[in-house]
Amino acid sequence: MIDWALTLCVAVFGILIFQAEVAKPYRIPTASMEPTLHCGKPADGCRAHVSDRVIANRIVYRFHAPKRGDIVVFDAPATVRSACNAAGVFVKRIIGLPGEKVSMRSGDVFIDGIRLNERYLASGGRGTESGEWPRSPQSGYFVLGDNRTMSCDSRRWGIVPRRSIIGRVDARYWPPNRAGEP
Repeated sequence: MIDWALTLCVAVFGILIFQAEVAKPYRIPTASMEPTLHCGKPADGCRAHVSDRVIANRIVYRFHAPKRGDIVVFDAPATVRSACNAAGVFVKRIIGLPGEKVSMRSGDVFIDGIRLNERYLASGGRGTESGEWPRSPQSGYFVLGDNRTMSCDSRRWGIVPRRSIIGRVDARYWPPNRAGEP
């Protein structure tokens, strides 16, 4: 009996350490990343009946800096609450890297004046917004949802500090028919 209890305690401890240090699961709650990552109906703009569940790799950024195009999980900055009436953990795509200036013209993104090729965007999700945002500080990232028309992101509340990034989304594990890379 003690063997079983000890084994169970070691297993639970191992899982908790794994989630805290290596990888942690998250659910996609909104349509901001559609169609790359689905949220579940009846939420506005959701294409699926069940929300995608993803794994955030928590150790990858210990070895290299986040890259443009990475889908990341992060603790939302304090400015999100007033801009989006939301808080907590967000999932978005990195668009602007530290030191870069991001602008948009009719939905097309420009980095330091050069148009960004965004193959991952669905035609209807690009939107028609135009704007220009301050250059990212050396420790900040400009993030956008793949569904720009339904995303509250860096256009509204600014950059994500490097220290707020939890990890890179490396895999979708639920639902089973959509499992794999996002």
